[in-house]
Amino acid sequence: MANKRKQCKFCKEYTEVDTGVQVPIGYFCMHKHAIAFANMKQNKAKQKAARVQHKADKERIKPRAKWLAELQALVNKYVRLRDRAHGCISCDKPASWSGQWHASHLHSRAHSANLRFNLWNIHKSCSVCNSHLSGNIGQYTPRLIKKIGQEKVDWMDANKSQPKSYEIEYIKRAIKIARKAIKREERKIMV
Repeated sequence: MANKRKQCKFCKEYTEVDTGVQVPIGYFCMHKHAIAFANMKQNKAKQKAARVQHKADKERIKPRAKWLAELQALVNKYVRLRDRAHGCISCDKPASWSGQWHASHLHSRAHSANLRFNLWNIHKSCSVCNSHLSGNIGQYTPRLIKKIGQEKVDWMDANKSQPKSYEIEYIKRAIKIARKAIKREERKIMV
């Protein structure tokens, strides 16, 4: 009867079972390879722990402005996904337009901080209207009323000047929510 052969986890060479070393983490052709493999695994674990710690340190010292920018980028992406079937809110460009799409705010982020992330306030707009025509508000407003209703627009108008300061913990929670919403919208596209 022929002897069984196994592959060493370290050097990937096949050797006869009775000449190697069997340990809980696997088979090795010699003790030296078992020790080297264990050291390699330990080094990888240390490197992973160092990367995790580095990421945590970076997040701990990240300024509020960076958190706000990250959240704004995610909300804008969500709005473009949510409104993918609609054309520009401010003009007649259809959804099939091949230019760049933006997430346009009826009430600006700078002037109305409390409406900055309000989804009633943000809609898909073409780059021409949003960047070059400052949102094309003259056309944006009546189309928005048609889309979401006069009551919601009136509520935004009444509350646009309320002061708002976002705490970092609030922003972190909102980032998690926005990521989940984006994944949900992306799954709808794939179906």
